[in-house]
Amino acid sequence: MDRFQELSAFIAVVEAGGFTAAARRTGDSQPAVSKAVGALEKRLGVLLFNRSTRSVSLTDQGQRYYDRTKLLVGELDDADSELTSSTLKVSGPIRIAVSATFGRLHILPLIPDLLSLNPGLQLDLILSDSMRNMVEDRIDLAIRVGPVDEPDAVVTRVARTPLVCVGSRRYFKERGVPGTPAELVNHNCLLYNGLIESTNWPFCGPDGEFSVPVRGNLSSNSVETIRSAVLAGMGIGMFAKVSLADDLQHPDVISLFEEFLVDVRDINLVWPKRRLVPARVRWVTEFFSQRIPGRI
Repeated sequence: MDRFQELSAFIAVVEAGGFTAAARRTGDSQPAVSKAVGALEKRLGVLLFNRSTRSVSLTDQGQRYYDRTKLLVGELDDADSELTSSTLKVSGPIRIAVSATFGRLHILPLIPDLLSLNPGLQLDLILSDSMRNMVEDRIDLAIRVGPVDEPDAVVTRVARTPLVCVGSRRYFKERGVPGTPAELVNHNCLLYNGLIESTNWPFCGPDGEFSVPVRGNLSSNSVETIRSAVLAGMGIGMFAKVSLADDLQHPDVISLFEEFLVDVRDINLVWPKRRLVPARVRWVTEFFSQRIPGRI
């Protein structure tokens, strides 16, 4: 039996959740799908599925085999689509990871246009401030604010954003407004653990760069948490400007030390290391590279 036929049947069973459903997806008969998977298991000398009368699930060896072969089959499909991508709209699944606040403010508003231009795309959008392993999590494109520590990744900078230090009038009415960055040591500074070294905030004065050690009663790996706490009057926060957007125009929000803040953070589009970047991923990357700068 053809090895590619065996492999296609195996992947169809995994993704459809059973042999009958896989047969409907592929257009083959259920016995043909079972025969193809059985031939594959015989050739490999391992069981790929745990079978019962009610369910089918991957064995540990089956899971490892699926993780490896799914990428290979995907690249073969993408190689085929390369020849027609110049004349046809791109389609297929694409998984995108972006930090929660940046995604909510700047990526979600672009999604309707993205999908209207290519309705065949199947978008899986992950909004999380946690740094995802792109290979392990099968991420096709990551949109990141700040440095990228991903070995061998392909990184494209599309914009830059300055840092801002802000607090609310409610907080400053109770605690006073710091006159210089050094006075932050006497204030409740709310710490985001992802953008900068959270306990040392960077500034630049007449004598060059310096940092101020800060502390407070709340820290988080979520920008949204720190943003909400600052707006609620709990303390002072340091952010990438893109994370606040319209909040900076609110009359209750006061920016501090603009003349001391020169650091910027890159906004990057990131591909994982792979031999072939699918046409749909390249198209979506180009879409965001054109649209994101206009929002910053």
